[in-house]
Amino acid sequence: MRLTGGQMVCESLLREGVDVVFGIPGGAMLPLYQTLPEYPQLRHILVRHEQGAAHAADGYARVKGCPGVVWATSGPGATNLVTGIATAYMDSVPLVVITAQVARPAIGSDAFQEIDITGITLPVTKHNYLVMETADIPRVIKEAFHIASTGRPGPVLVDIPKDVLTEDAEFEYPDSVDLPGYSPTLAGHPNQIRRAAKLIEEAERPVVLAGHGIILSHAYEELAELVETAQLPVVTSLLGIGSFPENHVLSVGMPGMHGVAYASLALDEADLIIALGSRFDDRITGDAKRFATRSKKIHVDVDPSEIGKTIPVDVPIVGDVKKVLQQLNKRIKPASRPEWIQRIDELKHEHPSLGLRQTDKLIAQYVIQQLSLATEGKAIIVTGVGQHQMWAALHYTFTEPCSLISSGGSGTMGFEVPGAMGAQVGRPDKLVWSIAGDGGFQMTMSELATMAENNIPVKIAIMNNGVLGMVRQWQDMFYEQSFVATTRTGNPDFVKLAEAFGIFGARVTDKTQVMPAIQQAMDYPGPALIDFVVNHEENVYPMIPSGMAVDALIEEPATKPQEVR
Repeated sequence: MRLTGGQMVCESLLREGVDVVFGIPGGAMLPLYQTLPEYPQLRHILVRHEQGAAHAADGYARVKGCPGVVWATSGPGATNLVTGIATAYMDSVPLVVITAQVARPAIGSDAFQEIDITGITLPVTKHNYLVMETADIPRVIKEAFHIASTGRPGPVLVDIPKDVLTEDAEFEYPDSVDLPGYSPTLAGHPNQIRRAAKLIEEAERPVVLAGHGIILSHAYEELAELVETAQLPVVTSLLGIGSFPENHVLSVGMPGMHGVAYASLALDEADLIIALGSRFDDRITGDAKRFATRSKKIHVDVDPSEIGKTIPVDVPIVGDVKKVLQQLNKRIKPASRPEWIQRIDELKHEHPSLGLRQTDKLIAQYVIQQLSLATEGKAIIVTGVGQHQMWAALHYTFTEPCSLISSGGSGTMGFEVPGAMGAQVGRPDKLVWSIAGDGGFQMTMSELATMAENNIPVKIAIMNNGVLGMVRQWQDMFYEQSFVATTRTGNPDFVKLAEAFGIFGARVTDKTQVMPAIQQAMDYPGPALIDFVVNHEENVYPMIPSGMAVDALIEEPATKPQEVR
């Protein structure tokens, strides 16, 4: 059948199982938008800013385990997507990004709203396309979804000139892709699997470092089988949180710059680290030359470029984590390691990191602990970046897979609101809480209008300390308390702001108000916002300063008795 380019895009998306698209129309994109009424199966969510659209597609992709779809018009519409594309790229999130381009005769003429978006996004996409023939659209979109979702996932951009969207051609959707140069390795090499099994059997103090790859490959059961059979303590990277239940006896927590002290110390004392889908990022390793020098290392990753990039390893295994673990588990013998488990318990006792000091002030850590109790650790938590992100990772007890959604690699402030919106669209059956800083919230708060318009029932907890908290903390600790450009004196009334958008709003200034407000928000049938006015002088502890080793660990000054959860 003959279809226009716009129709081909919609038909192709349906063939790939797409049901939701986030976007905003514009001149070059109108030929695609005008076809939407013909495709009621495609739900289009009209966002308020293209960055919000990209983050929403990102949140959707993370909870669904399939590519999120976002589209935008040429010029500034396309460039507004870049931060969201980079965020997805750094965190290996599959996105298919469709942008409109000026008509083919105008390309290269500096036409109105002409931007070389394929060139701009080349460093932050897994692949991108400029489609110059209408008949190529089905093949390109098929390839885009395949590339985005296989191997190490990531965003793929498809740029389509306006006249390519209007012209018609014969529509033929391919059954498969033909990409001879693209063939990710999924199964681990048998010899390396054997070597890994031998190291695990011989180890006395082994630790599993579970990363985002566990979540991306849905290897939850395989990970549980490995660690329970071999009695392996588990630490998780920030994006690996949720890959292993934190209430499990073998769970040790998040290590690194703001991880719990005993997790970092366990890595330092280990004689074997089994890194599964984690890229040994600098927030975990600190000084790479001094990281876990007493241990041998097994590194499993589907991306061969990550293995040995920062940390030398003894057994490199290229492959999909789920498939590799299925192979490895066949060779793992039951073991018990009571002395090592006892040593980690001692580290937990010697370096308690999750207690809250007794104070009458309302602090964000307390709010998050109460939120964890109220939701029984079963909500999807979406954060921005900063102190609230670290406190959420530390003080919320995650018990279910894929329950923490956050910007890890790129550290994108403003992710918390649209990311939560996308997660809620992807999982309407789940309770979704956005834990936000007052700074990051204001970057993308326009998406409150999108939530209200579509009745997307995200619950938002603003940790309102009136400062850029993490920047202030660094100034406090490393810049002689020179607090430059961190205090906000012009924050809006967040409750009135919520009400202006047609959203339920409440303010909390006292500890006694916390749990009732959380419950009230959860009982409300639509989107809700709670403004938690918290102490601005709090710092995140523990902390290993950037580029330092674990011996530089800074723990919270024990000036008052600890109230341990």
